[in-house]
Amino acid sequence: MIIDSHMYLFTPIDAPEGPNQSTQRIRWAQSSYSSHHQPAWRIKDRKISNSKLIGPKTSKDITNLPNVNFRADHSYGRLVWSIDGEDYTKQFFPPNLRNMEFTPYSAISEMDYAGVDMGLIHTDHMLVRDVEFLSKCVTEFPSRFKTMVPVDEWDIENNCDKILEKLIYSIKELNLHAIKFHPSLVKDEHKKNWASGVFKYFWDTATSLGVPIFFTLGTGSASSTDSMIDQQKGYKEEIKILCNWMEAYPDVVCSLTHGFPWRIFIEGNDIKLPDWAWDPFYGSNCNMEVCFPVRIGDIFEYPYKSAWAPLEQMLNNIGSSHLLWGTDMPFQNRFCTYIQSRTWIEQHCTFLGSNDISMIMGGTAKRILNI
Repeated sequence: MIIDSHMYLFTPIDAPEGPNQSTQRIRWAQSSYSSHHQPAWRIKDRKISNSKLIGPKTSKDITNLPNVNFRADHSYGRLVWSIDGEDYTKQFFPPNLRNMEFTPYSAISEMDYAGVDMGLIHTDHMLVRDVEFLSKCVTEFPSRFKTMVPVDEWDIENNCDKILEKLIYSIKELNLHAIKFHPSLVKDEHKKNWASGVFKYFWDTATSLGVPIFFTLGTGSASSTDSMIDQQKGYKEEIKILCNWMEAYPDVVCSLTHGFPWRIFIEGNDIKLPDWAWDPFYGSNCNMEVCFPVRIGDIFEYPYKSAWAPLEQMLNNIGSSHLLWGTDMPFQNRFCTYIQSRTWIEQHCTFLGSNDISMIMGGTAKRILNI
């Protein structure tokens, strides 16, 4: 059974979402576009531009964005903004994304062609937070999709009961399958303490629901404009907080999305991981996603030879029974086909045995999700 442990389904990015008809996704998108590593360009001549000009003054503050008429161009399948009468874009979304959405039908067409049996739908502040939509996807196609539940990480201190009410409803009533948590969306004053303190009440309840927790770790208090050394220190802080969380909740299964933040460990043509990166995996409950193309596909070519050595390190330090394949579909289509996102592992990483491949490509996800 081939399971993609990381994909997204979402309605048009500029369409209202959820029971409250929220239109915040397009604002989250503007904030995300401002700092994402994909290059921006002026549409009329494809001259490279600086997307930081469209970002908030303080990190993740979607209430304080420049007015650049940030909008979806459905004809071209991309997001566009205007500065001084000129239009700009970047290919954060894959090219020609139909109607700025990725439907279950589009996903299944891709999955059938690539031989993928099931996908785990992730949540994201820019893409999808509507649990009713997510529930509809898995109810209509129960053999093809499982899904996560979003958390308003930035609002836990002020509205914890409301957030937990949604979480409990989603898991107990809608029968959704996992929880997604982004430490990078926690308020700055709590970035060094999201495992306890004001979060303890939240975690005590969330971990009692009996579903796995998927963490998208970042570089902590360091930003993308800081030095690589500072970003590595920030990620080390995240690892330490995660280890504290695992110590507090030793029986809860968790997994790290995207794998490591690969870009901050690149040295020339190599990816060099520090010894402390393996600290969360000394026990038996922490897992990690194998996800390279979407993260470094703009730097390294298929079949990603520079990723072979770190994957072998992951095999030796984590074990294939704790590694799960994920793609970030449809975003990985910026750099390779869905089939290639399988074959670079299955056909080119010759150090993997057949059992290793079986676990990475579906067995571990099957265990985590209790399929």
